[in-house]
Amino acid sequence: MERLNSKLYLQNCYIMQENERLRKKAQLLNQENQALISQLKQKLSQSCPSANPKPCPPVMLDLNSCPAVVADPCCREPGQAN
Repeated sequence: MERLNSKLYLQNCYIMQENERLRKKAQLLNQENQALISQLKQKLSQSCPSANPKPCPPVMLDLNSCPAVVADPCCREPGQAN
């Protein structure tokens, strides 16, 4: 019984170390995502000309989808097809 307890204790220690490592990695990835979202929002706001009467719609980002180039409808010339 004591041997099993020691084995479980060591497994628990390993799991806690792995959990801490993954938590730190997730925190870094979250910071990177926030920086990239900020850059994207800045680029989108710069790409919409101020002379455009239609304001840019708010951007809803799906962080679970694959990255793709998306045309911003607010930046189209008046009369241009959607």
